[in-house]
Amino acid sequence: MRTNALPWTPPNTEDIEVLPVGEWWDAVSAPTAVADRALGLLGPNTGAVIQDDTYGKTYWLIGIGTARSWHIRQVRVLTELADEGTLLGVPPASWTTGHSTYWRVPFRIDRCLTDVRQLHEALAQAVKDVLGPHPDGRQLCYRCQLPTDEPVQVSVEHSGSVASATVYVCPTHARDYPHDAVARAAAQRRALDRGRTR
Repeated sequence: MRTNALPWTPPNTEDIEVLPVGEWWDAVSAPTAVADRALGLLGPNTGAVIQDDTYGKTYWLIGIGTARSWHIRQVRVLTELADEGTLLGVPPASWTTGHSTYWRVPFRIDRCLTDVRQLHEALAQAVKDVLGPHPDGRQLCYRCQLPTDEPVQVSVEHSGSVASATVYVCPTHARDYPHDAVARAAAQRRALDRGRTR
């Protein structure tokens, strides 16, 4: 894959700069777990990548208007719309470690934009690998008990040799599910009620 160069560089060396999407580039965001797999699939064929550990998101910079028709579960295309603008926090090029927002794949003027065709293929495969099959229809989030159009399967409860219940959460709660004290306490309570404990 060939990455594209741009006559653009991060705006300063002091702090994160909030920049409008659609002026120099558009962006694609994915949850970190999906991005980890996608980066593995892309290998050296990726452009520069911004990692935001505060919100568990990873961003690729892509050409303007090149991914407007994408529909991949939990992947968002950030682009300028007719009636509103979108902003993205861009760290200085020197921030490659030691900050909560940094260049995970370092920015270089000759490696800025990622090829959208290969990025789409990598993200689609990563979503299948990380999130599993797409459930049919809306599901209730186990944590907030609200319906979600993008359910994430986080576990399958087994009773004997047969699966009995699939647990779904909304994208907001997916990254917290394994460490979710409320969900863990509820699971322990169910185990105690059924007479099973460790």
